Amino acid sequence: MMTSNFIDYVKINVRSGHGGAGSTHFRREKHVPKGGPDGGDGGRGGHIILKGNAQHWTLLHLKYQKHIFAKDGNGGEGGRRTGAQGQDMYIEVPLGTIAKDPETGEVLAEVTKDGQEVILLHGGRGGLGNVHFKSSTNQAPHHSQPGEDGEDMWVILELKVLADVGLVGFPNAGKSTLLSVLSAAKPEIADYPFTTLVPNLGVVSYRDFKSFVMADIPGIIEGAAEGKGLGTRFLRHIERNSILLFLIPATAEDITEEYRILLNELKEYNPALLDKERMIAISKMDLVTEDEDLARIKTQIPENLPYVMISSVMQQGLMELKDMIWGSLQKAQESFVQPEEEQNEEEIEEGNDHDFAE
Repeated sequence: MMTSNFIDYVKINVRSGHGGAGSTHFRREKHVPKGGPDGGDGGRGGHIILKGNAQHWTLLHLKYQKHIFAKDGNGGEGGRRTGAQGQDMYIEVPLGTIAKDPETGEVLAEVTKDGQEVILLHGGRGGLGNVHFKSSTNQAPHHSQPGEDGEDMWVILELKVLADVGLVGFPNAGKSTLLSVLSAAKPEIADYPFTTLVPNLGVVSYRDFKSFVMADIPGIIEGAAEGKGLGTRFLRHIERNSILLFLIPATAEDITEEYRILLNELKEYNPALLDKERMIAISKMDLVTEDEDLARIKTQIPENLPYVMISSVMQQGLMELKDMIWGSLQKAQESFVQPEEEQNEEEIEEGNDHDFAE
């Protein structure tokens, strides 16, 4: 995923199709000179539909397509023939895309599954033909309905990457190096801050052909929630991660303080992020040579948080890290399924009680 090609924000103008007008028509045949009304209905206008496509990773294909219009419906015809519907317009988006109203910020639609279709704008309804307006007192109505207008609005599309694990840390903490070692992803790596300017995704292989997705988010600095550094532009990408993996280098002066700053920036951006599962990886352990430094690091790690010490360069502690992540993912999945199973058991028990009462 090239830096210049990663587009996660576009603003486009979309318009659904107008409905076709109903027909004002009367049956006229050789032996039926004064037939009744038989005007057909107009066809509905085309919808604007968002469709999830797992093959798309960014919104790049929409960057230069600012206006997307659906087709209008055709008018009705005589013989009670309904006009053709306007062709729907499908907008394919990567998974994790949301559509928002640019003025109110209201979320209009959300696409998270491959093949999922969400109608963003409905096409206008077709007008009724004059056949619908005949009555005992008006047997020859000379009017029909016009079609409804379609909807027209500007929409913001934002991509929030879907990943199981999101890497959180200061610039140059070793996030990109870790992702490149654990997966086939090839993020840019250098010894200066803000090397990573866009999120990178990688599939991490695990035991028995299992895998999970890890996301490398551009580094956070103190004051990011207020716009410093890269600001909050990429913080939204960790909103969909199941686990937040805080990566703090062993060379940090105060590991507890770095963790506190990172946690505070997430809280300032979105307090709901604090409800996610959190764990810590102490990186760059290959730079620690003294036992005294190792003891100091252990005393600075926040309590009640699972942690592991790793070295991406020496590939130490990586399997232990993957075991810790996979175990947490399994617990989260079990807690999600458990309530449904309990509910089914309660329904069975209620059914047994009902049978016994009978």
